[in-house]
Amino acid sequence: MPSAIDYAVRTDALRTGLMDLGYVEGKNTLIEFRSAEGKFDRLPELAADLVRQDVDVIVVAGTPAIRATRQATGTIPIVIAAVGDAVAGGLVANLSRPGGNITGSTYFARELATKQLELLKEAFPQVTRVAVIFNPSNPAMGPTLQAVELSARSLKLELEQFPVREPPDFDDAFAAIAKNRHRTALIIDDPILISNARALAELAVKHRLATGANFVEYAEAGGLMSYGVNLIAMWRRAAVFVDAILKGANPGEIAVERATRFDLVVNRKTAEAIGVSIAPSILLRAHRVID
Repeated sequence: MPSAIDYAVRTDALRTGLMDLGYVEGKNTLIEFRSAEGKFDRLPELAADLVRQDVDVIVVAGTPAIRATRQATGTIPIVIAAVGDAVAGGLVANLSRPGGNITGSTYFARELATKQLELLKEAFPQVTRVAVIFNPSNPAMGPTLQAVELSARSLKLELEQFPVREPPDFDDAFAAIAKNRHRTALIIDDPILISNARALAELAVKHRLATGANFVEYAEAGGLMSYGVNLIAMWRRAAVFVDAILKGANPGEIAVERATRFDLVVNRKTAEAIGVSIAPSILLRAHRVID
């Protein structure tokens, strides 16, 4: 039940992964797709609906959707396509033996967020103050914020937090950031923020704010730069877990994998729009530069 932007692309990646393993939709496989479309209050209802369909496996991503699915069933196997820190979020007992009916792949959002902060400092060496945009309702946000604060001290950066819970909060947050004369901001990944990457990017351009996020969709949607996991690769990899479960493996005994592929994406078109120059070292290291 993906809820982020371009969810169709991700589920297509899952389909491709399944096809590679011999599962053909409409022939020997039936896929029941559900999306909350950013309305996370619908997640319990959608999870319950899948349980009523008596599916063999549920593939899901993002802490809110995973929690809703886990509450809906303790027996149907759950495969996590992607989530930021499954252990800190209380989704699994540990990575080697997740326990219960759940397994899949995770990445460590705090590591990505601190790396993106370092990249912002490298891109704009003169920066001394950074606004931090995050969703305080995300149960896994605490450890990430602590890690970002520690990183900021070592980089001699002053941080100011701007919490947002829903899209209606975005305008006020960016207005406050501009009022406080911030020129740089870090956006920390969260399902709601990823789902609304384009709206965040447009506000950043409107306020001529140099921004970095730890999810690649942000730069793709028009944000200045992103450093994050390749979610398409993770969704495709989810097929391997589905295959193992359908062949009889116990999900609680399948080790949760850590993501190994990370992309730095820079949007040079956005840099021109907001009138900033990015350090050449960042452009050289970027996996993709959007012109």
